[in-house]
Amino acid sequence: MDKFGCGLRCDPTRNSWKKGTLAGQERLLIIRALETAGGNQSQAARILRIGRHALRYKLKKHHLETHLVTQRGQWRIKCTCNRVKVLIATDGSGPATAGLRAALRLLRPVDRSFDVLCVAPRPAPKDRKGSRREDFERRILRETTQILEQARANLEPEAASVQLLTEIGSPSAAIVGRAGDYDLTVIGSRGRGGTGEGGLGVVASRVVEHAMAPVLVAREVRSEQGLRVLAAVDGSRASVHAVETLASLFDLNGAEVCLMHVAETPWVQFGVEEDWVTESEEVQESSDAGVLEKELVREADAVIDQARQVLRPYRVSIATHIDEGNPANEILSEAERGQYDVLVVGATGARDLKHRMLGSVSAKIAWGAPCSVLIVREQE
Repeated sequence: MDKFGCGLRCDPTRNSWKKGTLAGQERLLIIRALETAGGNQSQAARILRIGRHALRYKLKKHHLETHLVTQRGQWRIKCTCNRVKVLIATDGSGPATAGLRAALRLLRPVDRSFDVLCVAPRPAPKDRKGSRREDFERRILRETTQILEQARANLEPEAASVQLLTEIGSPSAAIVGRAGDYDLTVIGSRGRGGTGEGGLGVVASRVVEHAMAPVLVAREVRSEQGLRVLAAVDGSRASVHAVETLASLFDLNGAEVCLMHVAETPWVQFGVEEDWVTESEEVQESSDAGVLEKELVREADAVIDQARQVLRPYRVSIATHIDEGNPANEILSEAERGQYDVLVVGATGARDLKHRMLGSVSAKIAWGAPCSVLIVREQE
């Protein structure tokens, strides 16, 4: 038990927090931003010009999972467990229930607050008047209550709090509209009426495409102990933010994390001379193609190291995998080979010609992955 009266290791006299160190300077900047923001973490993140999940990651990194409280008009740090707010969408279907179980298994077990949302359809025109409307409302109330109470029964033993929410309208619009208020939105890969094991349902596809906050497309977890995580990294802010979100929200105790980088094959081929492959190694290395290849290797090493630094404070086993080709195809192939529990990918929101023609990497991965997929968008 520390001086703040809880089990967190948050003694500010720790050596890593000395003012003369970079870590100490970073910690002081975070505290000052929180003080300026009056304890509001979203506002503090804007002051620091980082994402909210990046701030959460840094709070955990410095053992400062805190909020600010006022005492006699002065703001001071008080240690608390930083509660994770999770929105779980359910329609009572098998994939939705599997997603709920996956969320319990994947997320870190300390202070999780779950809001469970069930969106009922609007009544058909013929059911909008008189007794038909009353019958429709009673039936919908009965069905949604049953679905939500079943979800509560599954969650309550392992959650700090569970709140049940009901809405009428478009499920995808309702989920996307609420997602920004949560640290994570969890959705099953398919809803009622979905067939087959792969792919995404209509609602899940729209949530993946339009939600600006992190989304977990949750599927059954394979491992019984310790997660196997495949994190796709490309050096973008979105991929770094995705790894920070993984570290901030997920239970990485005993986890095995594979950091994967795919050097993307140019989608428009300008052609390499056919006899290039028959040249000597010295000639290949000195050619334009050889120089490009070496540059790609250096870039891949730097990207992997950047992600490794994010995970360094956590006791996880880290492996690396570098490949080249089509990123979505290579990542999905590795996910299948490696029997992973969750795949982590950043979404840049690119809208260039290639992405309009071929589709986004994150959407393809969410559609084709054999496991849960965490999609984290680039911060504005």
